[in-house]
Amino acid sequence: MSFFISAAHAQAQSGSNPQDQWFSMGFLVLLFAVFYFIAIRPQRKRQKEHTEMVSTLQKGDEVVTSSGILGKVVRIEDDYVLLKVADNVELKFQKVAVHAVLPKGTLKSI
Repeated sequence: MSFFISAAHAQAQSGSNPQDQWFSMGFLVLLFAVFYFIAIRPQRKRQKEHTEMVSTLQKGDEVVTSSGILGKVVRIEDDYVLLKVADNVELKFQKVAVHAVLPKGTLKSI
């Protein structure tokens, strides 16, 4: 039992070097900076591009939704878009569900 007590006293006496504290703080700042440039910044850029794409939707655009449905924009309401997906079939989606705008004529070529 005395073996464990002496080890605890030996650990308690070791001091922390202020240089080590600055190194660990700098490492955390560097880690956050790398994480920001690898994960956060590109995601914000994609989100900005998607918001811009959704805001510029027009009647007649051919789009694909996030669920994979292809359609042509028939009408645009506040936060919704009405897509013609087949003859006499129109579906209403939220604008944010639009994944991409396709080049004109894509639906006819499929």
